[in-house]
Amino acid sequence: MRPTTPPFASETFTLDEESIPFVPGQTVLEAALAAGRYIPHLCWHPEMGNHGSCRLCVVEANGRIQASCALPAQPGLQVVSKSETLTRVRRTLLEMLFAEGNHFCPGCEKSGDCLLQALAYAHGMTASHFDPFYPQRRIDASHPDLWLDPNRCILCGLCVRASLAEGKEALVIGGRGIASRLLATSASGRLGDTALAATDRAARICPVGALNFKAAGFTTPIGKRRFDHRPPEAMSDKERYT
Repeated sequence: MRPTTPPFASETFTLDEESIPFVPGQTVLEAALAAGRYIPHLCWHPEMGNHGSCRLCVVEANGRIQASCALPAQPGLQVVSKSETLTRVRRTLLEMLFAEGNHFCPGCEKSGDCLLQALAYAHGMTASHFDPFYPQRRIDASHPDLWLDPNRCILCGLCVRASLAEGKEALVIGGRGIASRLLATSASGRLGDTALAATDRAARICPVGALNFKAAGFTTPIGKRRFDHRPPEAMSDKERYT
């Protein structure tokens, strides 16, 4: 699933003092992952590409902090992905994501299998310094196999992009600013009235607990889930992505 470095890649940039090969058109994040170097990220996915919404993949490039998923790789570029400043920036971004939604990890079916939670642990986040919004959006359980909790959505757009790629466009992000939220595209606004199927990639790609399967709660006990013992950085691509 990871993008691979093409054998004809001849140009390089520097990432944490290591030379990274790339071909024109690759971003810093894509080239780094292809070379086996991990940069934390949340809304980027090897099947869906970049979205640029979470900003977790920030790096320092030529003295500026930028999102590596939107930064074209260039010859001679000097990139730093590990520093106290970057850890602090990423932790603040994670705290904001937690404050914007209802992420009550101990009671969430996704706990231990949630990329947002795993990245929070990896960056030493123990609490959010921002006042929580506690959104109260309507939970949609109209689908026979799935239920949607938009209060847990982080607006990464992965399910939207996956559904679009499957030719269904069952989901969309609507509204602006603080009112932005994940919506079903059916005329009724109900998830059950869309063409989304439980077998769709869009139904399985959510990195948090916004889109879940019915009758599957806690099938794998907490303590034995994907991120319970290892951070995303220590995982293979197959293990890291849903």
